[in-house]
Amino acid sequence: MLFPNSVTDKFQGTFPQILAAVTGTLSAISDGMQYGWTAPTVPILLSEDSPIEVTPHQAEWLETILMIGACFGLPVTMYLVDKIGRKKSLITSATTTLIAWIVIALAPSVEYIFAARFFAGMAGDMAFVAAPMYIAEMADQKIRGFLSGLVYVMMLTGILLLYCVAPFVPIWVPCALGVFINCIGLAIFPFQPDSPYYLLYKNKPEKAKAALQRLRRSEDVENEFNDIATAVDRQKNEGKHSKFQDLFLIKSSRKALIIMVVLNASQHMSSISVMLMNLHSILAEAGSFYVAASTGAIIFSAVMFCSAMSASLAIDNFGRKGLLCTSGIMAGICLLVIAIYFTMKDAGADVLPYSWIPLAMVMLYAAFFKFGIGLVPIVLTAELFPAKTKAIGMTLSDAFYVGFAVITLELYIELKNSFGIQVPFYIFAFSCFCTAIFTILYIPETKGKTLEEIQFILKGTSSEQETTPEAKEPKEVYRNEGFVP
Repeated sequence: MLFPNSVTDKFQGTFPQILAAVTGTLSAISDGMQYGWTAPTVPILLSEDSPIEVTPHQAEWLETILMIGACFGLPVTMYLVDKIGRKKSLITSATTTLIAWIVIALAPSVEYIFAARFFAGMAGDMAFVAAPMYIAEMADQKIRGFLSGLVYVMMLTGILLLYCVAPFVPIWVPCALGVFINCIGLAIFPFQPDSPYYLLYKNKPEKAKAALQRLRRSEDVENEFNDIATAVDRQKNEGKHSKFQDLFLIKSSRKALIIMVVLNASQHMSSISVMLMNLHSILAEAGSFYVAASTGAIIFSAVMFCSAMSASLAIDNFGRKGLLCTSGIMAGICLLVIAIYFTMKDAGADVLPYSWIPLAMVMLYAAFFKFGIGLVPIVLTAELFPAKTKAIGMTLSDAFYVGFAVITLELYIELKNSFGIQVPFYIFAFSCFCTAIFTILYIPETKGKTLEEIQFILKGTSSEQETTPEAKEPKEVYRNEGFVP
């Protein structure tokens, strides 16, 4: 059988978890719309019929300001996800994005849009850190991979939705759509359970147990609660140094950080930002006349959406490593073929009869990239870091994600202008192959493992080896207080 467990068995009794994950990530649809907003909207703003006056220089800043906001959002995110929690951080993010859409819709001048997109960038950064943390800490391991991938699926839904709507309607219509989506999430998500891990980390065992009972649809959660309590306390008491030092001094945290830095870098070094922001010009330079640029963008985002959804369903059956390796190799082959095509074109060869090749490779790249490299890292980032360093580890990883987005865009422009468009594509293809090799040699398989088991795997030890009197002591505290049987 393709899937060893039936869908019915896999999702049985998990409706509360699915509801919490879906409503908690609805704002990611809005974030995806913000990410893709400039592509169809800037031409409208620069036209004679623009509702507000925008210069070409200001139009360039409309795209950049979102990433600047994301950079400024990193320390805010790191503070809030631990201070007010994962759930409240998601509510804060959705509320901020909702207000940003209202400001954009009613903006009397471009300066208001600058401010709105800056805060939308901060909110998006917070959502993409808090959502994977929340889901990984509340979900059953049999569907944790699927639910963790929802945030990317939601983002792609937003991009696809915007590409299909924005070119054909006034600019306030996508804003109204963004407001409506956030309102749905804000109406339902605040009533969902908080993360049991976070509640235990904040010494609220009664609330943690109640949340776990709601999420599991069962009163009999003592064993799982016991395991979570032990895991959280072991991680809280592990070492006397600061959380930042823990990232480098504790073996499991150090390995998690290395994995996430490499994977977040590899996402952009695999050319995804370049593709999303330069797809029209890439297809034009390839001489492809089979589809219009706007149609190509819609197809590209639709392919990514379908691929991400398929990967979300498959990740808990085939594992993280299998998807990453397959994605790295196949996406690398697609980029290599594109690079060879442009090399032949630059050399003066007649490639017009084969101009369908780059179009086909771009669409195949969209499918293979989102099947692994574009989805698995956000699942792993919430699984690998222990409770004590999860906020700072995920935020630091996200900083590299944002940083490499800027680096690859600049790298593409400089190499393209200096040596030809084929050179950056050779580098991107090589990066994909390196990602596959790194996955095989260094990344552990986390499929079907509890968060505590993953920590022992990263340490290279077994749970029995670390069951010391000190590790047991926190469990005794909860037992004596009547929270653990």
